[in-house]
Amino acid sequence: MLLVGFRGLAVDANHPIVQDIRRRNLGAVVLFDYDVPNRSPVRNIQSPQQLTGLVSSLQSFSATPVIVATDEEGGEIARLNPRDGFPATVSAQELGSKNDVTLTYRHASAIARMLRETGINLNLAPVVDLDVNPSNPIIGKLGRSFSADPQVVTRNALEFIRAHHDLGVLCTLKHFPGHGSSAQDSHLGFVDVTNTWSRAELEPFANVIAAGQADAVMTAHIFNAKLDPQYPATLSERIIGGVLRGQLKYSGVVISDDMQMGAISAHYGLETAVERAILAGVDILSFANNSVFEEDIVARVTDLIRRLVGEGRISEGRIDESYRRIRALKARIRI
Repeated sequence: MLLVGFRGLAVDANHPIVQDIRRRNLGAVVLFDYDVPNRSPVRNIQSPQQLTGLVSSLQSFSATPVIVATDEEGGEIARLNPRDGFPATVSAQELGSKNDVTLTYRHASAIARMLRETGINLNLAPVVDLDVNPSNPIIGKLGRSFSADPQVVTRNALEFIRAHHDLGVLCTLKHFPGHGSSAQDSHLGFVDVTNTWSRAELEPFANVIAAGQADAVMTAHIFNAKLDPQYPATLSERIIGGVLRGQLKYSGVVISDDMQMGAISAHYGLETAVERAILAGVDILSFANNSVFEEDIVARVTDLIRRLVGEGRISEGRIDESYRRIRALKARIRI
């Protein structure tokens, strides 16, 4: 139930992340090209050959397939970049502006091929947020959205996903229930979209889910009093259970955005955040370890979840629900 970032271009049996995989059954990791806390361009990705070796090593230490994820949206958000010997990519905004599904499929295939060849099996993309606020610092300004039009977003997102599936790579819709209208960055702190969000922002999620093409959905850390007057989406049973699973009838894996981001960590303690997220319906909790670095985060969170279950604050049945969804997703991984 954890997706965790780590440091290292290579791993061996003594590496902390390998110990987490072997001793604590860590099931998912996320890779980055840049180490933010250290302000260093050395993190997990240095070249195609090195990355392939790293992913192969990670898989070799696990009895079941490890979910190996990265953010390879294209354009500004591309962890596999030309600096490290990978082909250049184009942004979702550029593809959406042309709205040519053949072009989108071709560019998405190039991304998926890079991922497949290096062993990465889950792309934390496509972004299906609507580009309703072009000055949005974390979506619009970075060219991460296909369009402000839900149909254009849906059309291109489905092609992006189809290209990945054709090459055996899974995808993640983000950021539910829609981050496109925000004026702030949830990496930094509290983000309220109550007065800017509209139900149109649900349409791309609903359309992709209805088409049966949603492998995983990532939550946003946004607060929206129209949907929940108390909690941000990642911690909200009303939004995840009520809207995503209830109204949109989504039954797959829900992944949180990074739990170490300011929108969560600055307002909730670790125990409260983990408890609320799981009760809300999150299946995989993300700890990117790239705004802060906590080497022991897997041990701390697994111990915390065990204690919450032991105290009856989270039921074993709720954990089993996530376990079944994650196993079903992993069954589709091609090694």
